[in-house]
Amino acid sequence: MGGSHRDVLAGSGGWSSILCQAHRYALPVVALAAVSTLAGFEVARLRAGTPGNLVHASTLVGNSSDELAVGDPSVNTFSRLAPQQQAELLLERAIAHDAESVEAIGKNVDGWRGHLQNTDRLFDLVHSALNSDDLRVRSSALEIDLAANNLSKSPQSVAHLVQQLHDNPAQRSTILWRLGALGNRGVQPDLVLAQLLTYVHDRNEETRYGAVEGLAILGTDAAVDPLLDMFAYDASAKVRKRAGCDLAMAGMLTKQQRLAAVPNLLNFFDDDALDSATRSWVYGALRLITGAQLGNDANAWRKWWANRNTAHKHPINRNGILFA
Repeated sequence: MGGSHRDVLAGSGGWSSILCQAHRYALPVVALAAVSTLAGFEVARLRAGTPGNLVHASTLVGNSSDELAVGDPSVNTFSRLAPQQQAELLLERAIAHDAESVEAIGKNVDGWRGHLQNTDRLFDLVHSALNSDDLRVRSSALEIDLAANNLSKSPQSVAHLVQQLHDNPAQRSTILWRLGALGNRGVQPDLVLAQLLTYVHDRNEETRYGAVEGLAILGTDAAVDPLLDMFAYDASAKVRKRAGCDLAMAGMLTKQQRLAAVPNLLNFFDDDALDSATRSWVYGALRLITGAQLGNDANAWRKWWANRNTAHKHPINRNGILFA
């Protein structure tokens, strides 16, 4: 299965545009690709992640999608589908912001464990879901990925992955991602954090990249400071960029957690050790987190933050959807 990880690149004026999409978690990280030079620091969503571009669910099962509505009386029609089809159909609908499908994934995912395969289709659906602006959809992607890899939400799975970190160094980046996913699902989050922190200063760039991704997927308050540190000071520009993306909008941090990082981001402007590229990425992260479209003027940002209105202090909640 081929693919690329496209996360961040700058235009001629620094970090002038961004593609802060979720890591292609099952593949090695490859070269970053350039994106458009639109003014400001913006997000380009996967086309597959928007309802208007989703393949209709009926393409999975002929033209009987009306019969397969999760809440429909003919739910036994849905139950006759293979677990793989059920998972793919529900995740596709979850990406289209169907709340019933998100709930159905939560109810059915444990029964799918051991019966799913990481097909190209499921891989792409999980990747699209991880780029959703709804954290519940991202959570569904984590659940299905763990099930597809036959990882139960248990301490035994954490122990297995920790052992794999030692036994399979070449796969550490992916393993660290899945450790973060288990921690995010409530399985030994403190132990998971400790394991991730073990690798944030690893000599191998890809391992540190995986630790950054794992911290972002873990999504706890305790993950924010290590992400800030790697954003500012990691030796690799690629790792710094990804940490900035994860702080700004990728991963499982909530809007409130991202806003709580803003004062630290503003403090970076006083650090002469930051190079010009990283400094420009900080401005970009501030734009994504706050929604304010200010220029690259540290004083303007400090003044705006000091005088922000109450709406900027809380997560954005629309119709029960908490946006990342």
